[in-house]
Amino acid sequence: MNENDISENRKFEHISVLPREVLDLLIVKTGPMKVIDGTVGYGGHSSLILKKNAEAVLLGIDRDGEALAAAEKVLSFAMDRIHLVKDSFSNLAACAAGLGWHSVDAILLDLGVSSPQIDNPLRGFSYRLDCPLDMRMDVQSRETASRILNTYPYEDLERIFREYGEIQKSRKLADEIVRRRSEKEWTHTAELADLCNSIPGIVRRGGPPAPSLCFQALRIEVNRELEELKKALEDSVKLLAPGGRIAVISFHSLEDRIVKQYFRMMASYCLCPPGLPICMCGHRQSFKLIAKKPVVATEDETRENRRAAPAKLRVAEKI
Repeated sequence: MNENDISENRKFEHISVLPREVLDLLIVKTGPMKVIDGTVGYGGHSSLILKKNAEAVLLGIDRDGEALAAAEKVLSFAMDRIHLVKDSFSNLAACAAGLGWHSVDAILLDLGVSSPQIDNPLRGFSYRLDCPLDMRMDVQSRETASRILNTYPYEDLERIFREYGEIQKSRKLADEIVRRRSEKEWTHTAELADLCNSIPGIVRRGGPPAPSLCFQALRIEVNRELEELKKALEDSVKLLAPGGRIAVISFHSLEDRIVKQYFRMMASYCLCPPGLPICMCGHRQSFKLIAKKPVVATEDETRENRRAAPAKLRVAEKI
């Protein structure tokens, strides 16, 4: 892999975060290998992986049909080595089984929303654009952000904003949403962003903008992101071959906490409470941690791509 390979990838609409770090820590095997990119997106990381290892075969999964169409073009140079599937990464084991793959050498999960999705005004992911309240990764899905705002009971709205957005005044926000929808339905992002900005102290001082956390919470609920992540991690440990690695890039604390805790659990010899004379849990170590602390973007990368700033990469190896 050289500078031209990585810079060439940046001609496309989406700039992959932590590209060198992913290659160095995930693709450590030479010769034939099976790789799953569970969030192939616009093909950025997959392109680099296929160029680094010319014998790698890759299964790319994404539930965004638009992203898959773009990835197919980006990865056309290795068309005989790729399989693209429209599905959720939580079904990666089933997708692999569909190819007759019973074990793989590497799994990559790049969580969150891609730049093209954020910048597309029709998708409703950005509070900076006035557009329909959608936020679906899969546009064929029934659930939308507007449906949640207009139909969920107060208790569920309050829980979503408190747990997924870590919003301090989640009760006030949920109450205002319910009150307002009795007069007029929620339809556009600007309306919700204005409400978030109108509630004093809704988030911690010095933290992200209130609309950012509110939109994050809704996006997670619309796409069931945390549930999907937990299932994907559980399936990954079963699917990886000994010596195989999994790399996960997260962009907010909720995702990173799930990955961190799961990796630590699978890297532990025993889960019994301290003080027991013998192990009663039956748990056995499955992973070893490649880096105890998350890998983050360099100053140079964040200067070039500001969306890399919150990214955290964690890597583990099957033993």
